[in-house]
Amino acid sequence: MKKISKKRKEILQKLDLSKKYDPKEAIRLLKSNSYVKFNETLDLAIKLSIDTSKTDQNIRGVINLPHGTGKKIRVAVMAKDDKAKEAKDAGADIVGDNDLNEIIQKGKLNFDLLITTPDMMSIIGKLGKILGPKGLMPNPKLGTVTQDISSAVKSAKSGQIQYKNDKSGIIHAGIGKLDFKEEELIANLKYFYNAILKSKSDNIKKTKGSFIKKVSIASTMGFGLEINVGNLH
Repeated sequence: MKKISKKRKEILQKLDLSKKYDPKEAIRLLKSNSYVKFNETLDLAIKLSIDTSKTDQNIRGVINLPHGTGKKIRVAVMAKDDKAKEAKDAGADIVGDNDLNEIIQKGKLNFDLLITTPDMMSIIGKLGKILGPKGLMPNPKLGTVTQDISSAVKSAKSGQIQYKNDKSGIIHAGIGKLDFKEEELIANLKYFYNAILKSKSDNIKKTKGSFIKKVSIASTMGFGLEINVGNLH
C-alpha cells in the first residue's frame, strides 16, 4: 500500500470524508489546503443511477461553463479551402486536410480536440481506430462535425467541455482552476450539475430512485469531498 505523505496526513486530519459538505465550504477547504506548486484543477465527479449496459441510458454531451475551465485546449481542424481559412481565423492550432490525415495516421495526436466539416468524414472514418480510443473522434451530436467551423473553434477555445459517463456510471470533468474566484467555481459547479440533471432522458425517468446518486469534488492532488446536492439547485 502506498504511504500517505506527512502533508497529506495533516490535511486529512482537517477533513471529515464521511460528511456531505456545502459547496462553498468544500471549495474553501480545497483551496486553503493546496500544498503543491502548480495550479490544480477542480475535478467534479457525478455518480449516476443508470445501467451503462443500456445505450439509451448513457449520458453524453457538451457544455460551455460560464467561467470556462482555465485549460488551454489545442484544437485541430480537418477542412479544405474556405473552411480551412475560417478555422485559422478562428484560432485553431492545427489546420489541414490530407496532410493532417497523414499526421494522425502516424499517431501524432498533438491536439485535444478534432473538428471537421461533413465532407471530410470519409477520411475521418478511416481514422476511427486511432482517434476512437483517445476520445478524439468527431461527432455531429457534440458539434465537432459542422459547417460552422468558426463557432465550433471559438466555443472549444472558450472552455467548452465534452462529457460522458464511464462504465461505472460516473461523469468526470475539470470545472476550473483552483485559483479561480470562489464564486466562479461555485457558478461552474452549479451550472454543470444542473445541466446533467436536465439531461435525464425519458427512458431513465422510468427507472426508480434518484438520477444523481452522489456528487463530489477534489483538487488534482487533494481528497474527494462529497457535496450536499440540495445546495446546488
